[in-house]
Amino acid sequence: MLQLSTITITHFKNYDITSFDFDKRVIGICGLNGVGKTNLLDAIYYCCFTKSYFSNSDNLNIGFDKDGFRLSALFKKKEEAQQVICICRGAGKKEFSLNNVPYDRLSMHIGILPAVIIAPDDIEIIIGGSEGRRKYLDALLSQLDAEYLQQLMTYNKLLQQRNSLLKRFAEQGKTDDTLLQVLDMQLLPPASYVFEKRKIFCSELRPLVHDFYHQLAANKEEVKFTYESKLLEENLESLLNKNKEKDKILQRTNAGIHKDDLSFYLNGQVFKNIASQGQRKSLLFALKLAEYQLIKKYKGFSPILLLDDVFEKLDDNRMHQLLHWVCNHNDGQVFITDTHKDRLVEAFSNLHIDARVIEL
Repeated sequence: MLQLSTITITHFKNYDITSFDFDKRVIGICGLNGVGKTNLLDAIYYCCFTKSYFSNSDNLNIGFDKDGFRLSALFKKKEEAQQVICICRGAGKKEFSLNNVPYDRLSMHIGILPAVIIAPDDIEIIIGGSEGRRKYLDALLSQLDAEYLQQLMTYNKLLQQRNSLLKRFAEQGKTDDTLLQVLDMQLLPPASYVFEKRKIFCSELRPLVHDFYHQLAANKEEVKFTYESKLLEENLESLLNKNKEKDKILQRTNAGIHKDDLSFYLNGQVFKNIASQGQRKSLLFALKLAEYQLIKKYKGFSPILLLDDVFEKLDDNRMHQLLHWVCNHNDGQVFITDTHKDRLVEAFSNLHIDARVIEL
C-alpha cells in the first residue's frame, strides 16, 4: 500500500508555510472556493509526478512575490519510508530528491509513487480534442513503464526537430531530403514502441472501462472505445514518405503517434454527440478508475487517488456508487475535496467510512 503521511508546503501557490498530517486512509478536504483545496491536491500530485497537474510553468506555482517554493512529503510504500523533497528556485532551476538522493533526470521519479487525479476540467478527455486523450494514455503508461516515457520523450524531441526542419525548408525555399530521411529513420523505433504499448494497454483498459461505467451509471448502456492510429493500417516509414510533400507545404508532420486518438461510442453511436452530462461524467470516472485499476494490477499496490470537486460533477446515485468503490471496495489512500463540510461528513457516515475531514 502507498500512503502519504505528511506534507509541508512552502510558498507553493496560495500557501505560505503549512504542514498537514494524514493519519487516515480516506481524507476529506473542505472549505470555500479559493482557500487552497485544489492547490493541496496539486502539491501531492507534484510530489508524485515532479510537476503540477494544472500549470505547465513552474513560475505559476510560486507564491505571489516569492522567489521559489519547496515541497517536502513523507510517504510510506509497502511499509518503507519514502521522503520526497522538491525545491524550485524559479527560472527553470529545480531540485528533486527521494530519500535524500537527488535525481539526475526528473523522469526517473515517474511511477515510483503512482497517483491518479480526477479534476473538473478532465471532462475535456471526453468532449475535447485528441491531445487530452493522448495525455490520459501517457499518464497511465508512463507510470507503468519507464521505457515508455523515455521513448515518448525521444519521439517528441525528434518530432520537434523535424517540424523545425520543415519550417526552415519553407523559409529558405530549398529542401534537404537526405537530412529529412535521417530524422525519419530516427523516429521509427520510438514511434513503434509507443504505438505497440498503447495498443496493448487499450485492449486491457476496454473491459475495465465498460465495467466501471456500468457500476457508476447503474444501467445497461453499451459503452465502447477504440484506439485510433494510422499505424494500425500502415507502418510509419510508409506514412512519412506518403505525406512528405504535404508536410513541406504545411511545415509540420502530419502522420505519427502524435496524431493517435481514442473514439468513444454509446450504444453504437459517437458518444459525445448524444451523451448527457451525467453519461459524460460517468465515462470520465470509468476511464480514470480503469487507469487506477491497471496501475494497481501492475504495481502490486494501489496508487493514491485524488478527487477534486467531484460532488459538483455527479448526481447522488453516481456519487454514492463512486465513493462506495473508492473508499470501501478499494484499499488505497483517497483525498476528496468539497466546498460543503456537511455533505462530505454525511457521505462518509452513510457509507460507514472511517475518514478524517480537514477544514481549510
